[in-house]
Amino acid sequence: MGNNKKKKRNHVPARLNFLFLVVFLLFSALILRLGVVQIVQGEEYVKELERTTNVTARIDAPRGLMYDRFGNIVVDNELELSITYTPQKKTTHAEKLEIAQKLEKLIEVDEEMLDNIIPRDRIDYWIITRPKEAEKKLTDEERREINDPTEEYRLTVERITDEDLSDISKQEERVLAIKREMDRGYALAPQRIKQGITEEEAHIVGEHLFELPGVDILRDSTRTYVYEDTFRSFFGRTGSIPREKLDYYLSRGYERSDQVGTSFIELQYEEALRGQKALVESVTSRGAVVGEREQLGQRGNDLVLTVDMELQQIVEGIVKKEVEAGAGSFIDEKAAYIVMMNPKTGEILAMNGYEDDTGALNKAYAMGSSIKGATMLMGFHEGSVRPDQYIYDRPIQIGGQTKKSISNLGSINDLQALEKSSNVYMFFIAMDMAGFRYGTNCCWNDIPGTYDKMRYYYSQFGLGSETAIDLPSVSTGLSGGIGQGGNLLDFSIGQFDTYTTLQLAQYISTIANDGYRMQPHLVKEIRQPSPIKDELGPVVYQNDPKILNRIDMSDAHIKRVQNGFQRVANSRYSGTWRNAGFSYDVAAKTGTAEVRVAVTRSDGTRYLVDGTNQTLVAYAPFDDPEIAVAVVVPHVRGKNPHPFSRNILKQSMDAYFELKDNRNGPLSNGEERAVQNEEEEENN
Repeated sequence: MGNNKKKKRNHVPARLNFLFLVVFLLFSALILRLGVVQIVQGEEYVKELERTTNVTARIDAPRGLMYDRFGNIVVDNELELSITYTPQKKTTHAEKLEIAQKLEKLIEVDEEMLDNIIPRDRIDYWIITRPKEAEKKLTDEERREINDPTEEYRLTVERITDEDLSDISKQEERVLAIKREMDRGYALAPQRIKQGITEEEAHIVGEHLFELPGVDILRDSTRTYVYEDTFRSFFGRTGSIPREKLDYYLSRGYERSDQVGTSFIELQYEEALRGQKALVESVTSRGAVVGEREQLGQRGNDLVLTVDMELQQIVEGIVKKEVEAGAGSFIDEKAAYIVMMNPKTGEILAMNGYEDDTGALNKAYAMGSSIKGATMLMGFHEGSVRPDQYIYDRPIQIGGQTKKSISNLGSINDLQALEKSSNVYMFFIAMDMAGFRYGTNCCWNDIPGTYDKMRYYYSQFGLGSETAIDLPSVSTGLSGGIGQGGNLLDFSIGQFDTYTTLQLAQYISTIANDGYRMQPHLVKEIRQPSPIKDELGPVVYQNDPKILNRIDMSDAHIKRVQNGFQRVANSRYSGTWRNAGFSYDVAAKTGTAEVRVAVTRSDGTRYLVDGTNQTLVAYAPFDDPEIAVAVVVPHVRGKNPHPFSRNILKQSMDAYFELKDNRNGPLSNGEERAVQNEEEEENN
């Protein structure tokens, strides 16, 4: 029994010793192998690692769509084909040039590509294609002294003359335009050479792809506009990244070849509209692609606009019809602008300008009596006048000039002053604010300070200040600066500073909205893209109504001016509104600003013509406003011109209320629209 235990104890250590030996040998082999890898073969593996890399290329995804407030697609994407070029890491300029020369024979090089060529491009092309001539620009002695390729290049560039560059032929220009686009890309990243190629170009290039290394045909997309030119200017444009903004976009993950929004809504909402790019990961070994892996991209987020496209189409037709009916009434260019917005939310429902939509945002005019509501409220708040205070309206003499209303109105109170559009009532407000007493002709205490104070009050309504609309580069109008006391009176009746139609719309909306100035906006919601175009995806962002400020004036004073505007729309004194026949309760204010317009004769000389700017603001229904409208028709000649402003505003407001009960949707092409207009004329 004792012997068995002793044998067992001897057997266990023997097996452990064997196990330890095996482990020792394995570790020794591993250490030996690591030594061979690191010491003997290390350099070779490092070189191999350098030769094998992963490169990720990003392929553009379509931009988000735009819908109107009722879910109608207004900006879509359309499939187009583009020619791309993907250079390898070691592609030389000579190889690119050879490919560009072949492509030039297969595709049409458009004017836009040629226009992109800059002088330095021509110089570099001349150096590449004329190496012997370029070499002669420096002597051998100069090269020995310089011994710096960068400095040699700089001197060569300086010595290339216009005569040298004139040797580049038209065909070479086309080759250069193609190569320029090729040079803008990065290794293993596709770069667009030409977008929107024809089917014929696609077939021809496709047949020659075997001799065009790196060239491919890409399924791409371009913007399409379902309702043609309707609201087209405000949608904005897309294009290559502007040179001055390149660093900005590169710092945000864009690539040089990316397409971005360059104006208006496309620019303002670039971050939302840009798509999520598809990722193509290429594994390269010794400069050749040995494998690829693709991650699908996604269309950008969609925008739901505040605009009613059906109303917009109707309004555009009204403006065009009225302007062309009174074409002979204009001093110079025909023009008319309208902005329609919800005064409670700031949503822009329609906006148009005759042959210049964006003029409603960026062209400023003297607005005349339309702004008298702001002057009256300023006078109330300053204590210059009181509600129901009577002033005798008669011509007054200031600085040797006679200033008056359109007629002698006699004794009138504030409501009558708005109804009959008294200038003199507004003059007394301005004079009192400046410390001037007309009866004693004394004294102008602080004319510059009064200009500043009046501009402060007007700015509360949006007149002369930023409207804060969700668009880039919108005008704030022009300040007339500081004038004399008589100019101060002109200022009080809207004939000194200039404002835009959008500012005028924000002003009347502020009065309609009980003194709250809302931020005007064109985008109602941002939504995730839906796989079904006719359906909207989940809401990402909702542009809720934003109050910019509440004017200083009291509720009672605002109500007083609202009542005055209601009297305007129902007044027997107002030729603008007489027999207008509104079926809803309207508040309004007319305006006529006297202007002198410079006109150029056929011989190039210029002369001045007296005319007026017709302006009109209104909102309805009076008790619960849904719509506020501003109309501006500038540079109209004659004492009894075509009633542009009344006709445009009345018909546009009628259209808004009619669409509440009878909506057919916007028309998608001009032919259908023409048929509908003919039917309407027959019915009338």
